[in-house]
Amino acid sequence: MSDLALKPPAASRRVIPHTVSPGLWTLAWRRLKTDSVAMVSMAIVIAFVVLMILSGLGLVARDWAREVGVNYAPPPFVGAPELPGTPGVENKVDAPAVPSAPTPGSAFESTVVDPIGDVISELRAESGRGGKGAPGATAASPGAPAAPSTEGGFVDPLADVMKEIEAQKSAAAAPSTTVDPLADVMKDIQAGKGAGPAADQRRATLPFGADKWGRDVIAKTIKGSETSIFVGLAAAIVATFIGTVLGALAGYYGRWVDDALNWFYSVFSSIPYLLLILAVAAVLQHKGTLTIVLILGLTGWTGVFRLIRAEYLKHKGREYVQAADAIGASNARRMFRHIFPNVSHVVLVQLSILVVAFIKSEVILSYLGFGVPVDVVSWGSMLNEAQNELLLGKWWQLVAAGGTMAVLVTAFSLFTDALRDALDPRLKGTAGH
Repeated sequence: MSDLALKPPAASRRVIPHTVSPGLWTLAWRRLKTDSVAMVSMAIVIAFVVLMILSGLGLVARDWAREVGVNYAPPPFVGAPELPGTPGVENKVDAPAVPSAPTPGSAFESTVVDPIGDVISELRAESGRGGKGAPGATAASPGAPAAPSTEGGFVDPLADVMKEIEAQKSAAAAPSTTVDPLADVMKDIQAGKGAGPAADQRRATLPFGADKWGRDVIAKTIKGSETSIFVGLAAAIVATFIGTVLGALAGYYGRWVDDALNWFYSVFSSIPYLLLILAVAAVLQHKGTLTIVLILGLTGWTGVFRLIRAEYLKHKGREYVQAADAIGASNARRMFRHIFPNVSHVVLVQLSILVVAFIKSEVILSYLGFGVPVDVVSWGSMLNEAQNELLLGKWWQLVAAGGTMAVLVTAFSLFTDALRDALDPRLKGTAGH
């Protein structure tokens, strides 16, 4: 037999088709792309975040505090205000009446009654009698006022006051060695070196008007979005982190840890949210962006805690967690390496919801005076200023701040709803294939 006959036949290789099931985030992105409202909302949110970053870097709205327009300059479609000195506006100013000088020899007759005229007449009469009886007294010339005399018992009550006034005038006329701390600033202002342009160089109209100081409302709104969006994002991250950690501990360990954290949660949730924020802000008595972030972050974690605790209670008894326990994984690894990826969609949705809530809370705090300091602008401080301007008929700052906030909050809310539907595990397999 030949060698070929002794060799066994070669085994034929069969290719087995192998498909990888798409993950949760891949399916969520496929569902999200099919929702046109979600994509438009996400584009608006991304645009606002990019605008916040550019404003923080000083690339846009850097000179928002510059007074480029006249006070309350309206938008062009409203019409330029009638300023003094503009063509077509008649500035009629009545000249003050100059009293005519009395002619010599004419007696001035007044209808005003002097309330102390009788007292002065009596004093002058007593002074005249004292002057006649005094030895060596000289007769007064006719028409000349009688000089105050102490010999007849008449004392001038204003003599001491007049002496003090004359002494102060003499001291003021003398050269002073006091240094004026604002002398250089006043010289710069008089020389035209102020921060803003001269009054005659300011614009009568701006693209969307100006505030009471002549600052551009559009630049102010962009700068205000930096503060409001940053506070919303930062405070939401702080609150989500606190709620996630505490909820994971309570749901995973249970027993006395769960009881203690549930008691802590009940204390915070029993107080109305807005009242709790105002109480903490009033106690701190310190305005600033970081203060608002801490106030909102330390008081807004309760909703995240409740949901994450329920998810960990559900997942800690499942097979993949028991398998991780069998191979010797630590508690921290099982909590955050195995269970957390399966509940991360809940965390992301809650983060989006808190961003919207905290943006509105920052606006409320700043509107009530508990928010950002005076030198920082936000949408809440703009609305606080706009309430007084609205009484004067200047509505553009209110519309700019309120409209911008409404667009962002609406877009963020629609995006959050779409994201929650896309990440819902119950929808897996029904779409996106």
